[in-house]
Amino acid sequence: MRKLHWLALVFALAIASLSAGQRAATPARTEAGIATDRLGRIDKLLQQYVDDNRISGAVGLVLRDGHPIYDGAVGWSDKESSRKMTAETIFRIASQSKALTSAAILILMEEGALTLTTPLSEFIPTFAKTTVMTKVETGMAAVPARRAINLKDLLTHTAGISYGTDASVSALYEAKGLGPAAGYGWYTADKDEPICDTMERLGTLPIVAQPGESYVYGYNTDILGCVVERASKMPLDQFIATRITTPLGMKDTRFYLPPDQRARLATVYSSGPDGKIVRAPEGAKGQGHYVDGPRKSFSGGAGLLSTARDYARFLEMIRNGGALDGVRILSPRSVALMTTNQSGTLHSQTGLGFGLGFETVDRYGASGMSSVGTFSWGGAYGSQYRVDPEARLTIVFMMQLIPSRTDVAQKFPNVVYQALTDAPRVGTSH
Repeated sequence: MRKLHWLALVFALAIASLSAGQRAATPARTEAGIATDRLGRIDKLLQQYVDDNRISGAVGLVLRDGHPIYDGAVGWSDKESSRKMTAETIFRIASQSKALTSAAILILMEEGALTLTTPLSEFIPTFAKTTVMTKVETGMAAVPARRAINLKDLLTHTAGISYGTDASVSALYEAKGLGPAAGYGWYTADKDEPICDTMERLGTLPIVAQPGESYVYGYNTDILGCVVERASKMPLDQFIATRITTPLGMKDTRFYLPPDQRARLATVYSSGPDGKIVRAPEGAKGQGHYVDGPRKSFSGGAGLLSTARDYARFLEMIRNGGALDGVRILSPRSVALMTTNQSGTLHSQTGLGFGLGFETVDRYGASGMSSVGTFSWGGAYGSQYRVDPEARLTIVFMMQLIPSRTDVAQKFPNVVYQALTDAPRVGTSH
């Protein structure tokens, strides 16, 4: 009886400790290469930002060799109603959607439905006569593009297509329901039309740079979502579900949330002028239309919802060369295309490149402590991820803050890497 009483006391103290920290952390691992005592700095960092009212809460997940070395939820999913952040919280992942849509294009390439050099106009005819807004002697004018946009241009963001908020084109885009008329430019969840209708209209508008000559971040991956639909003859949500998320067991990754799961969706906050958070408004620049709305526009560039654990499964598939738990989604060669620099110095001249859907690290030091070969990206609501094959790491950080005046997402990888005791190979990719 005394032993049972002692065990019950230990269990109660453990539960109390977890509740006080508002997280359920994976037990420390003692494998070589990790200073497990240093992992506690992650909790300290995140909790400090919550306590300072600079974020409402966050979820962090770090895998090494596919095993969690950190799995924590801190703060509040909805601060006003005292709903705690948990590992099951669902986030708007915005531009993290791009990686899945890019993978969908590579799946179709492997099946012979398209090539990287296929002209975009084969799928969206309005892009057959692309014009480029260019400075001329009399001001700005739309001149013919020097060559056709192809699918590789879109995957690398070198097609010259922006989000239409540039001063030279913003009025034209707004008149077509894009650019300033679409939230911060990338938002389509409130549109009562299929994504291909929106992209057909985009094809009638001038772009801002000549195809293949500049890195311009914009609607590229939304266009690719339409390409997926037309090449597969399947709506984008169905293609991603049947070919990527369902086979990988990603049960919480989708474009719109069922109403009965509304309470799982994290609330969006905004950074005030002083950096302190306030609840974001309803609508395109705040909470969005991911539960109540038309549910017709599948934005391959910015529309998905997910959890940290779900998204980590997708990243682990990529890290493992296209397969996970016996399920192959892509070939190793396609994964290599996606995760190596395919755009030269157009994206950056400081050691970062851009592959087919991912930013790449080509020089150690170009992105903090990330190894050469790391690939990453993030989303407008503050979420970020990176995969470091050399360090055998998958790092996912989720929060909901737009616009953001905090640097916590940039600090998160640093407090992960500082816990590693094995040194990186320092050099440049070939």
